Amino acid sequence: MDYFQVCTFLFMLILSRSITAEKQNPDSGLEIYKKLFEVKRKDQMNALKNLIELNDVNQQYKIIDIMLKGLFKVLEDSRAILIAADVPPDGPFPQDEKLKDAYSHVVENTAFFGDVVLRFPKIVHHYFDRNSNWNNLIRWGIGFCNQTGVFDQGSHSQVLGLMAQELGISEKSPDYRNPFKTDHSEFFPSADTFQKALREEEKRRKKEEKRKEIRKGPRISRSQSEL
Repeated sequence: MDYFQVCTFLFMLILSRSITAEKQNPDSGLEIYKKLFEVKRKDQMNALKNLIELNDVNQQYKIIDIMLKGLFKVLEDSRAILIAADVPPDGPFPQDEKLKDAYSHVVENTAFFGDVVLRFPKIVHHYFDRNSNWNNLIRWGIGFCNQTGVFDQGSHSQVLGLMAQELGISEKSPDYRNPFKTDHSEFFPSADTFQKALREEEKRRKKEEKRKEIRKGPRISRSQSEL
């Protein structure tokens, strides 16, 4: 996939949710959702694979920047909906469509953010560590997800704990290690390569900001030009 295709794929994942049956028993709703969540996780892994296979830290930097902004906007909106409706994370799976959307978005995007953090820690830390709002949102998201029961089993059962330790939200255990840092060192560019990418991206941003300032600059009105 190219840059545009990866961006599109990632945004579709962030904004979509696992679809549940229209009519279901409240007691079985969560179990049905868990199965659909497993399918969604496979889609998320495919998206990460495409992002990794770009093999270009500059493009990865740009895509993750855009993706995180979208992800946390969805997480913030979904949190507001769930809190307003007083939806308990350890309660029955919601029946209302709007609440289903919000619940799914919180669970799926929190998990996906954990995947991105563990595979691209340098890039994520560059953005995350300076944004207190994101920090508060993901702390809430992790707490919510831990109570849902969705993460009790399966290959994703450890993602919340590993993410919390990687971000410094919870204290690192003595035996903590990022499993991807050891097993997939190619996911982590060298310090020199990464710093070069950061400098290039900052230059690109400054040029873009200057272009925007020029376009927004004062204009001579028709009456003035005719004087």
